[in-house]
Amino acid sequence: MEGLKLALTAGEPAGIGPDLCVQMAQLDLPYNLVVIADRHLLRERARLLQLPLKMTDYSPDIEVKHKTGRLQVLHVPLAKRPTPGKLESANARYVLKTLERAVEGCGNGEFNAMVTGPVHKGIINDAGIAFTGHTEYLAQLTNSRVVMMLVGGGMRVTLATTHLPLKDVAAAITREMLEQKLRIIWHDLIARFAIPMPRIAVAGLNPHAGESGHLGREEIETIIPALDKLRAEGMDLIGPLPADTLFNPPKLKNYDCIFAMYHDQGLPVLKYASFGSAVNVTLGLPLIRTSVDHGTALDLAGTGRADPGSLIAAIEMAAMLAGNRK
Repeated sequence: MEGLKLALTAGEPAGIGPDLCVQMAQLDLPYNLVVIADRHLLRERARLLQLPLKMTDYSPDIEVKHKTGRLQVLHVPLAKRPTPGKLESANARYVLKTLERAVEGCGNGEFNAMVTGPVHKGIINDAGIAFTGHTEYLAQLTNSRVVMMLVGGGMRVTLATTHLPLKDVAAAITREMLEQKLRIIWHDLIARFAIPMPRIAVAGLNPHAGESGHLGREEIETIIPALDKLRAEGMDLIGPLPADTLFNPPKLKNYDCIFAMYHDQGLPVLKYASFGSAVNVTLGLPLIRTSVDHGTALDLAGTGRADPGSLIAAIEMAAMLAGNRK
């Protein structure tokens, strides 16, 4: 971990992201953490939380080791001073600027990885900026094809589709898309997670994985042909399997990763097993990005009741992946 420099974006300024950053300052971390946020926001949140906080202005040319009670801050100014729990569309552009700066720093070697605090999709869209989520925005910034992975509860769960209405999922699942996403997953499990020969369990789209075509033909016409093609290339793929029995603990021990067809097929199980300590990892990017498994929790902002467990896990995961990459 020594020598690693991780960028941490504070996320939505009215939410718990700034609280969590202040809480990170209280920990004895074995790597350098650079928080990308408005310094005045962090100072105000530390006051509300009654936690000590000293800040050092970040400079890429000066190496500053992490010390308890202190944060390195890369200052990005807010457009409007926020009240905890109250969203302001004027600050949407600020949120995106923090992400853009972290991506820039990872791209030029300034940071070894980026960790993102929670953002509020609705307020960004209310500001007139089309935004479906961190994953999609980072893909756009880096011109990458990506896969969302959640890690927690002894599972790695990846998604074929992410933030889509359920009525649009079946049409979005094509052979080409499945092949592309499984290649990304396969590559990153080897290159980033250091798993030499991954075993990936693939969920069916329909109940009972289509029941031999009686409950839908997507498995027969789309999923199985894609898996057969990739198996011929040497990938160890199991399925398609019925999702209602796929997450059985004895079976999970045989898989390195699960590939679910849509957001609420795979993530409820993982979050039930690990909410508050799970980590969101974006595969396929030219950089390492992890994030928390929860939202902005506006009702908890500034109260001191936010649980930092998921952010701690996300930072540790980013450091592990960066270490593997080195």
